[in-house]
Amino acid sequence: MSEFARKPAESSHAFHAISGPSTASSIDLASEKHYSVIEIANLWALSEKTVRKIFEREPGVIHWCTEEKLHKRGYRTLRVPETVLYRVHRKLRRAS
Repeated sequence: MSEFARKPAESSHAFHAISGPSTASSIDLASEKHYSVIEIANLWALSEKTVRKIFEREPGVIHWCTEEKLHKRGYRTLRVPETVLYRVHRKLRRAS
C-alpha cells in the first residue's frame, strides 16, 4: 500500500460511541420544529420585543445576523427550537 493510500472510514457506530449523547440530541434538535419570534409572540400574546429579550441569550436558540453597513441597517433573526420553547415556558411558569 502506498503512503498516500486512503484509510478505511470508521463506521457510524464508532462515531456515536466516541461522541456520546450530545450528537444524538443535536440531531433531534435539528429535526424538531423551530419557531420565529412572531410565532411565539402570537402564541404567548406578548410583543416581539419582549420575546426577543426572553430568548436572545437562551442556549439552543439559533441566531442569524447581518452586519450593519454604511447605508444599510443590520438584522438579527432568531429561531427557537421547540424544546427550548418548552424549557423557557417551564422556567417562567415556576418564577411566577
